[in-house]
Amino acid sequence: MAARVAAMLRSHGVPVWYSETNLLGAQQWHDEIGEALARCDWFVILLTPQATKSKWVKRELLYALRSPRYEERIVPVNYRKCDSSRLSWTLDDFQAVDFTGKFNDGCRSLLRTWGLGFKEIRH
Repeated sequence: MAARVAAMLRSHGVPVWYSETNLLGAQQWHDEIGEALARCDWFVILLTPQATKSKWVKRELLYALRSPRYEERIVPVNYRKCDSSRLSWTLDDFQAVDFTGKFNDGCRSLLRTWGLGFKEIRH
């Protein structure tokens, strides 16, 4: 799911750092995640039941919430129905993007964050 969203964003010219595609073997992955968080301009968090149980997703979110660089630049994406308050009670204060319906509708909404239009990719 996250790989699909990352691929869609990249295909629309949005640079994406995503751990499954950007971490290489033998890297100190926790350091690499920290470095990526320190250099990214936006923080998009895919909310799923699995994400709300992940201590690493919670750590990444807490970093973003504390960092001035992410002020007004945190985008929660409701990908699967879940209790996002398990990650942070503050998530309800952010305008979330809904991906619980059709994938393409979610793509359109997410891309509007950066003023971009959605170009559907046909397979």
